[in-house]
Amino acid sequence: MTSTLLIIQIILAIAITISVLLQKSSSIGLGAYSGSNESVFGAKGPMGFLAKMTFILALLFIVNTLALGYLYTKEAQSSVADKIVPKNNQIIPDIPIKTTTNTPAAPKSN
Repeated sequence: MTSTLLIIQIILAIAITISVLLQKSSSIGLGAYSGSNESVFGAKGPMGFLAKMTFILALLFIVNTLALGYLYTKEAQSSVADKIVPKNNQIIPDIPIKTTTNTPAAPKSN
């Protein structure tokens, strides 16, 4: 499931990049090369369509990002180190806790 969403995420990122680059800006950008699209999308040209498409793609990108974050967090409840088995199949002992201290004992009262 996460691999499918990751592929969709990459496709959405590429689509958003293309739709942003096709929009007109103060320096016109790559939209100058799509002059024939003005007759296809109406009198205003592709700007209204590209703005709506960019908004929809961005919304899908955000929803997909949240879904991926949720799924990766859900999968990360266990560690890979929990599944490691030693070659001799013995349980690794815990580190012994030292209980001795070097502090002197308090004097006894009579």
